Formats: sequence, C-alpha cells, structure tokens
Amino acid sequence: MALYWYAIQTYFGSEQSVKRGIENLVKEHHLQERLTDIVVPTEDIIEVKNNKKKISERSLYPGYVFIRVDLDTALWHTIQSLPKVSRFIGEAKKPTPLSESDISHIIEKVKNRAAPKPKIIFEAGEVVRIIEGPFANFTGIVEEYDMEHRKLKLNVSIFGRSTPIEILYSQVEKIV
Repeated sequence: MALYWYAIQTYFGSEQSVKRGIENLVKEHHLQERLTDIVVPTEDIIEVKNNKKKISERSLYPGYVFIRVDLDTALWHTIQSLPKVSRFIGEAKKPTPLSESDISHIIEKVKNRAAPKPKIIFEAGEVVRIIEGPFANFTGIVEEYDMEHRKLKLNVSIFGRSTPIEILYSQVEKIV
C-alpha cells in the first residue's frame, strides 16, 4: 500500500464540511487503512465586536483540504463526487502527490500553531479610535504596528499636544 499526500480543491469556505464528508466516507466504506489523515490547516484570529474579543479560526489555505491516502481511480472519483469538492490538484487532469517538503511545511504549521493574529491589519498613518483603557474614546494616528507583540504605537492628541502611547491592537478599532 502506497500512502501519499494529495491536495483537494474545495469551494471557498467549505473546507470543514468537505473534511467531514471525507470522514463519513471513510467510516461508511471502512477505508481507515487506505485514508489515514485529513488536514485543514487553520490559524486563530482575534476579532473585536461590540467591545468583546472573540477568537475564531481561519483557513491558512482557503479552498484546500489535504489528505494522506492510497489512491486508486475508484476512490479518486468517489472523493471528487462529494458535495463542495472541485477537484484533486495535479498534472494532466490526474491527481499528483505533494512533495515531502511541501507537506512537511504544511504539517509544521498545523503542529506549531502561532498566537492569535488580529483580523484587521493596521497601517502607519491610519486613524484609529481607542475603545478601552485610560485613553478610551480618544483617536490616534498609527505610527508603528508590532504584530509580534500585538501592540500599536499611536500619536494621541491630549490637551492639544501630540502624545505617543503604546497600546494593544485589541484596544482600538478602525474608523470607517
């Protein structure tokens, strides 16, 4: 039996439902030995709505599911006929296994999950409103954005003087 990693292209946002569909297929047809792994790499993102922080997941590779399988033509067509599956990725209209370096890079991202990232990215010169902390309801201009430490350096006008402050990105919101 030859187990190889393949990439399956799915409809955008349907990665988890395709994963569940493949898992159900494995259970129904007793394919546990032929299909050993199903991976949908995700990352955590922090979103602030109504002054509440919410951590949710976002796909690292939107529209793709990765499987480790002993693939033959019948199984290929069965998986490809599942709802929300577009196709297997490959050359000459046939599934092509992923290289070991590609899949090891993907698996490494799954195992060593990074700290939650903000859903919104800030740029220098952008005006933001502070929503919590001692400077709540002040507006400031973004000077620097330190994604690693999850902090913003802002210039805030206090009593008519420009004052530099450092604040967590979760304490501000973009002004639209």
